[in-house]
Amino acid sequence: MPLDSDSDKTARLLTSQDQRQAELLLESYRERLKKMVAARLDPRLAARIDPSDVIQETMLEAMLKLPEYMREQPLPLYPWLRQLAVQRMSRFAQQHIHAQRRSVTREQRHELGISEDSVCQLIDQLIARDASPSLRAMHAEAQHRLRTALDELPELDREVLLMLFIEHLSPGEVAQVLDLTPKAVGMRRLRALRRLSRALSDE
Repeated sequence: MPLDSDSDKTARLLTSQDQRQAELLLESYRERLKKMVAARLDPRLAARIDPSDVIQETMLEAMLKLPEYMREQPLPLYPWLRQLAVQRMSRFAQQHIHAQRRSVTREQRHELGISEDSVCQLIDQLIARDASPSLRAMHAEAQHRLRTALDELPELDREVLLMLFIEHLSPGEVAQVLDLTPKAVGMRRLRALRRLSRALSDE
């Protein structure tokens, strides 16, 4: 994680007249964005889409759009770059599935639009957080319960959990990305965790 805060980097970018410095500031987010893309790739596309390619094109697009960003500053720097990366990833996915009648990300809801590793990682964190010792010992059963419960969450509540637990965005960043208030993010997080906790505790 970069030492400078996102607000610091945004301020530096807005005051910079040096294109090379602007490029370096954008580059400082490359690995974080790459991890986000890898976590979000549908497993059926992961073998065909390289996160590095997605981010390379994202960075090129960001440089082209930088003057507009500096004029309007619609979001702080990382949420803006993340938005570009998500849009670019969607275009990459569509290129690979254009012959199919439905988008891969819509075909099976239980895959949640993220990689299988990310689903397992989220489930493991929730089991460690909320499950009783006896249920933790029955890990496969707990995974099944949580996978079902995750699929049944409202989409926005699920996104809040994924961004907080998998992407490790701050609540403020989640609010910016989803166009919510920080209070709304907190409420959705609490509501989702309560539903998942009930799924773990049901006998």
